[in-house]
Amino acid sequence: MKTLAFTLTAAAALLGAAAAQAQVVNLYTARHYQTDEALYANFTKETGIKINRIEGKEDELLERIKNEGASSPADVFITVDASRLELADKAGVFQPVQSKALEARVPANLRTPNWLAFSTRARVIVYNTKAVNPEWVQTYEDLANPRLKSQICVRSGSHPYNLSLGAALLTHDGEAKTEAWAKGLVANFARAPKGGDTDQLRAVAAGECGVAIANSYYVARMMRSTKPEDVKDMAALTVVWPNQKSWGTHVNVSGAGVLKTAPNKANAVKFLEYLASDTAQIYFADGNNEWPVVKSAALKNPALEKLGPFKADELPVEKWAPNTAAAQKIFDRAGWR
Repeated sequence: MKTLAFTLTAAAALLGAAAAQAQVVNLYTARHYQTDEALYANFTKETGIKINRIEGKEDELLERIKNEGASSPADVFITVDASRLELADKAGVFQPVQSKALEARVPANLRTPNWLAFSTRARVIVYNTKAVNPEWVQTYEDLANPRLKSQICVRSGSHPYNLSLGAALLTHDGEAKTEAWAKGLVANFARAPKGGDTDQLRAVAAGECGVAIANSYYVARMMRSTKPEDVKDMAALTVVWPNQKSWGTHVNVSGAGVLKTAPNKANAVKFLEYLASDTAQIYFADGNNEWPVVKSAALKNPALEKLGPFKADELPVEKWAPNTAAAQKIFDRAGWR
């Protein structure tokens, strides 16, 4: 009987171990950075929870979640930019997450009841040192000054990075001033908006324009590159932290939320808590040149260290992110296509 009892106990333990190994969390993610592979692998190593993920474009993934409804296998939706997270939240796909660990580690201004940020990136001004007086480009508002006519390069006004900046400006400066700013910015374009942020940086370095707006991680990526063309381009560029004497530089996010229909909610919350761990936070900084949201995470990225400290806009994301739709209407009226 003792042998039988031992055998049954051992079998139960094996089944329990097998069940633990079978635990999963299903991610729908719009992040496409190779450096995230190590992040996911480390989560599985630490927890035994397997990650299944589907990658795609933000709009396609959100539409898929809505179409799948209650039968969706997705537990977590990950995307970049607060405007996209807000769009998902307005679509009603997220559920509130209660976690003392997340509340303790993620600053209140970088989370909402239904989603949270796990890394940040700043929207900076970059100018050609030979073409532009640095005193002319110290704030976002400066970019609408007529003295910068034919000097501005920037990507499409419909891109979330610019919509989020517009939403922040709208929240701080009001509709009338933001619309006047957008019209002034458009009047200063050196060319019609095209390409991504890296294209704007290269255009400024080449002298096609004098000033660009870009996310900081594109700048840091180029700073860390050893390619001769990148080294040459960076030598021609200077980075400005905008609005240091007012509300601070606009900071956007990568973030995630647990889906309302998540079949593995407990594992999903564990995954979000892992994203807020020091280990994961360092991955974001070292791997993709983003700032950790957790203050205790050690920063070892040479490019971010070289860019130095700055005053960030601390306006809560839940106050400005909902204004992205209004920002789009303003940009449309201003002709920022």
